[in-house]
Amino acid sequence: MKLKIKMITLTVVILLSMTGQSFAAASPFTDINDTISKDKLIELYEDGVIKGIGNGLFNPDGTLTAAQGVQLIVNAFDISLAAISFIKAPQATDWFNNANDNAWYADALIRAGANSIGLPADLDPNAKWTKEDFTYYLVMAMESRYHMPVTDLMYIEAADESEMTTAYTSVLQKSMKYGITALDQDNKFYPKKQLTRAEAAEMIYSGRTLVAEMKLEVK
Repeated sequence: MKLKIKMITLTVVILLSMTGQSFAAASPFTDINDTISKDKLIELYEDGVIKGIGNGLFNPDGTLTAAQGVQLIVNAFDISLAAISFIKAPQATDWFNNANDNAWYADALIRAGANSIGLPADLDPNAKWTKEDFTYYLVMAMESRYHMPVTDLMYIEAADESEMTTAYTSVLQKSMKYGITALDQDNKFYPKKQLTRAEAAEMIYSGRTLVAEMKLEVK
């Protein structure tokens, strides 16, 4: 009897182990296996926040463009046209002079423009966004969308603060206090660093985590 019990127990353990493996999240992209934020990317994909570039690729090390950044932001925080009425079909160029109304990003720009999330009218969709660019517009969008928590007055001093765009500084401070960004071990922010698609997605993940954990209300 004891032998039977041991055999049954061992069988259950093996089955549970196999079941756990079979239900492990499968990667939707073939080029993110060596990416530190792989699990976050998979979760964001499953939530409909990120998309690939085709052929099963995400291009995690690719430089983020403004259009890609805007699409990430509007997808991440459900910025839609549901509560807005139009007297004519909206076009991206209604808000952004440099947009192409037939481009893949047109829908994202329409959603961003109609909801006034803080993007400039002269936005260049094809421009490469730096870390400070994406951080600034991400936080601005979140503040336009949610009742954000009040941050403390303590100033976080970055070793490379002199490289930051002055108009961005206060928002970059908020991003660190919100936990969306952080200084590295050398106390640097790297504001002018061209952001990769994976790095941008990781910041989006942190922003969504903040919204969920603090149960932030939509304005």
